[in-house]
Amino acid sequence: MSSLTNGKWSRREILKQSGILSALGATSAVSPIVGCARPAGDQAAAANTLVHHHDMGDNLFTRIGVRPMVNGRGTYTIISGSCSLPEVKQAMYDASFYFVHLDEMMNGIGAQLAELTGAEWGITTTGCAAAICLATIACIAGTDIEQCQALPYTKKKDQVIIPKHSRNPYDIGVRMCGVEIVEVDSPEEFRAKLSDRTAMVYILSGPQSTSGPMSISALCKIANEKNVPVFVDAAAEEPVKPNIHIAAGASLVGYSGGKCMRGPQSSGMMLGKKDLCQAAFYQASPHHCYGRALKCSKEEAMGLLAAVRQWYKRDHAAEQAQWLGWMQHIADKVKGIPNVTAQVIPAQEDLSNRCATLKITWDASKVGITGTEVNARLDEGNPRIALIGAQGRRPDMMQSSIGVTSYMMQAGDEKTIADALYEILTHPGSHPNPPVPTGTPASVKGTWAVTIHYLRGTGEQKFVLKQNGNEVTGEHHGEIYNATFKGAVHGDQIELHSVMPVGGNPLHCNFKGTVTGGNISGTVNMGEYGDAQWSAVRA
Repeated sequence: MSSLTNGKWSRREILKQSGILSALGATSAVSPIVGCARPAGDQAAAANTLVHHHDMGDNLFTRIGVRPMVNGRGTYTIISGSCSLPEVKQAMYDASFYFVHLDEMMNGIGAQLAELTGAEWGITTTGCAAAICLATIACIAGTDIEQCQALPYTKKKDQVIIPKHSRNPYDIGVRMCGVEIVEVDSPEEFRAKLSDRTAMVYILSGPQSTSGPMSISALCKIANEKNVPVFVDAAAEEPVKPNIHIAAGASLVGYSGGKCMRGPQSSGMMLGKKDLCQAAFYQASPHHCYGRALKCSKEEAMGLLAAVRQWYKRDHAAEQAQWLGWMQHIADKVKGIPNVTAQVIPAQEDLSNRCATLKITWDASKVGITGTEVNARLDEGNPRIALIGAQGRRPDMMQSSIGVTSYMMQAGDEKTIADALYEILTHPGSHPNPPVPTGTPASVKGTWAVTIHYLRGTGEQKFVLKQNGNEVTGEHHGEIYNATFKGAVHGDQIELHSVMPVGGNPLHCNFKGTVTGGNISGTVNMGEYGDAQWSAVRA
């Protein structure tokens, strides 16, 4: 009998399985350490099947005040990635009944991943971001225990080369190892920068790295001449066999396990040269090295392995056809609405996020609601719905759009999304333009001493502003990074926007505030990093 009853854990059933409720405990399949039940043969394996009753209104999340959503956006981590396969859930559940030696487990998984993918070896990681970090450490220190323990302060090799086209927020996995990032933008510059200090080359797989002089294959050819390892970040890609990046000369390739493979959300996979893969695992938990925090449990590891096995069994053509049909269903529902157009975009050849999508466009001045307002209605609706790429705002950007991504949708979601969009676009409600402050624009020209009041701690910055009527430009001097401002002041209300040029992860700052003589106070929005209060005094 399952230890899940009506979708809930049953402590009594767990105790039954462990034999604690049985007078014949000696004959039950129980771990002698802490009474951890383990499946005993086919019968027990069949009994240990997870049960789930889907209810968007009453579930373990709603009971803690969290509203789940219908996912028409994709495998974004912020909305919890993908929906793991039944085989993955089963593998994780089954794995939880056993104690194993993790070194032995990873050797077994490595051999299995090699057989399944055609790579020389493989390991599981806690996401592709962890694979990036572990690959970097492996290329710096190998398995030299002294070098491993000295990180990040002492390194024989202390540089990682990244093509300019590959800078992205996820290269924090490289930066966190304390290396110097060397950006290159041409083959000649790449050759010149390769040196005895170069630990690794990091390349993000994408349109800019598929062809031309700065492609993966071109850079691998140069790096291999110098015996410098190349790591390819293929997080969102399909793990095709044979592996295209290894065939192009890459030493290591990282994948997310919780995207298209639909493995555990916090899992990842690194494929490539056996010695480098093993060195990367050497750096991670359970070993007391620099990557100790990057712990991949037996449940995650075996769940990822199950996902990889299923990847090569799944009928991908049938899945793509189903997703395309879902997009067509939504398009057919909304395309009859006056002034609304719907374009179904079939899956492209790119291996990342390969699925059919839908783009819906309209003129909000005629339909009566903008894309961002539609997005807000969907978020507040019942059920809550997450779509992608909402565009349009009042009063200056009334041309609106919103998109749907198919491959994390579940059967029936296409009807839910179609009905919700139809209802909103045909009954838009009233949405007045936001009020614009009137009166003479406040004077903000000059230098301002600024304090940012973060959730924890404060930051001291300086604004140097120029003003031409309502238009405001200037310099944004942070504690570490500098940027330029564009903005406006209407009456006593000021808005400023800057993009701090952090390598790989530009920081967007949107300041809004009220000017009161020689003072300004308000809120700064920093995107995924949230809001903070700010205040400024004229210097």
